[in-house]
Formats: sequence, C-alpha cells, structure tokens
Amino acid sequence: MTHRCVTLLSGGLDSMLAIRIMQEQGVEVEALNFKTAFTCCQDQSGQAARMLGVRLTVVSQDDDYLELIKKPQFGFGKGANPCVDCRIYMFERAKHFMEQIGADFIVSGEVVGQRPMSQKKKDLRTISYHSDLEDLLLRPLSAKLLPPTLPEREGWVNRDDLYDFYGRGRKKLIQLAKSLGIEDIPSPSTGCALTEPKFSQKVFDLVRKQPSSQPWDFELLKVGRHFRLDDETKVVVGRRESENGQLEFMHSQAESTSTAVLRPENFQGPAALIVGPTNSESMNYASGLVLRYANALDTTEPQVEILTQETRVVVTPVVDERIQNAKTLAD
Repeated sequence: MTHRCVTLLSGGLDSMLAIRIMQEQGVEVEALNFKTAFTCCQDQSGQAARMLGVRLTVVSQDDDYLELIKKPQFGFGKGANPCVDCRIYMFERAKHFMEQIGADFIVSGEVVGQRPMSQKKKDLRTISYHSDLEDLLLRPLSAKLLPPTLPEREGWVNRDDLYDFYGRGRKKLIQLAKSLGIEDIPSPSTGCALTEPKFSQKVFDLVRKQPSSQPWDFELLKVGRHFRLDDETKVVVGRRESENGQLEFMHSQAESTSTAVLRPENFQGPAALIVGPTNSESMNYASGLVLRYANALDTTEPQVEILTQETRVVVTPVVDERIQNAKTLAD
C-alpha cells in the first residue's frame, strides 16, 4: 500500500531533501507552502516543486496570525520572530490540509540544532505536541536523533534510511542532495523579515503603540521610513518614487488607518502618510519630513499639500531641529 504525506516546502535545501527522501521510499508527496506577510523568497517553492515533480499548494496566513505576533505564547527570538508559535501555527494548518486530502502524515525538513529559536529538541517536541500532531510529524533529516514516529513504527517509511543531521553546517546536506539527484542547490534563504533587527524595531513599535493594529498596519511596515512623533502618531515617508505611489495607494484602501497623505506641491520630494491624529503638530512634523527628504528644491517657497478625508490644506514646511534630528524606527 502506498502511503501519502504532506511535506512543508519553503524551497530551501532542507525541505527539498525531505521530499526527495520520501520519494526514494515510495511515499506519495503533496507539497505545502505556507505564506505570511513576512516570508521572503516565496518564488523558490514553485521552482523546487517543479524540479521535484510534486504538486504544490500555497496557503496564506489568516488574521489570527497577527495576534500570534503581538503576544506569542513561547516568546520571541532575537528579533520579532515568534518561531515556535509560528511553526505550531503552520503545522496546525498542515494537519487540516492533511485531513482534507486524506494523507497519512506530515513531513518537515527541520534539522535538530540548526535554528536556535525553534529547532532544539525541546522546541521540536513542543511544536509536535501543540500542533496536535504528536508522532504524525516526521523529520527525516534528523529522525535518528528523535524518538521513532508512527510512520516509522508502522513501517510506512524505513527508519534505517533516514538521517541524523545536526547543527547548521550545509556541507553534508549538499553531498546528500547531489547523491539524490538534486543538482541545483538553492542558496540559503534570507528567511523571515521578523528575524531582521531593523524590521523588528518597527514591529515592536507597532504592537506596543497600536495594540489594535490590523493587517494593513503590518503591510505598511514594509514601506518607507517610519518616524514616531508620539504614542498616538506615526509618519511614514517614501524612500523612492515607487514607494510614493505605494503609500498613496495604501492610503486609498478601505482598511487604511492613515488619516492624511502628504505630497510636495511645487518641488520634487517624497509622499508621506500620517497614522494617528491629524492636527497642527502632526501636519507640521510630517510636512517638515517631506521637505527634509526632498530631492532638490527648485523654489524658495516650498509647499506641501495635505489631504485628509474632509479637507485639503497647503502648508509651507519648516525643517526645525526636531525634524532634522528625527530618527527612523529602524535606526
């Protein structure tokens, strides 16, 4: 009898190896890619699936994923990365997918000790338990370092043909890949933006200052320079022309929490958004930032247009000491 598994496929080397190992044992593989707003290199999973000859299903986060980021049960890593909680979330959805398609177990390319936040043995046990998978979750690259799972005990896979990889080294993994016919070895992924220190500063600022933040607010974190005026007010300034257009588009969306968009009236410079109260202080601060980051002034009387839902105001911006010394949330 042929057994069927669901294997998480990021497109990285480990997940590709996990699939190839299952194929070598005659197990039918369904690949599943989990996409969040913070995951990089999403296109790698499609390329890897084609190379491995497996069907790929992509699933996205639900809104409850953001609640996980705001208050993870198992804490953060060095950045704003709630890796253990995130893996549990992913495997919960993988289990649901497994049940929907009638597969028998879940496979992951995790390697014991490879990632300090989520791949220590105790973390792997925590993930298996809290995702309600228990020993239906097989990690073939490190299986021999872990207790036998149900697929191994039942003979669905041969434990003798699984591995005992440990740690962060890639040399032996690459050797295994070549022996299994994987010639196009992917470079290490940039991974999740939540692990990046500068991006994490913006995430922590958002969840602390705006505890009721919504998906739109998290999407905004990926665009522009972010400045905090006070606990209620943030200003986001475009860094390039494409971001200026993106900020104006985001402001126009129904779910937008920005209260005003700013545009240079008679000079070349960035667009900006005010998130929070639009008053004289926030408008002066935001317009000053637009002037500070202007490309070039071809006028002695620069003006900035400020559009709210109710009004259009044109102001003469001033770059005072506070604006000149303002630091972004990623500094």
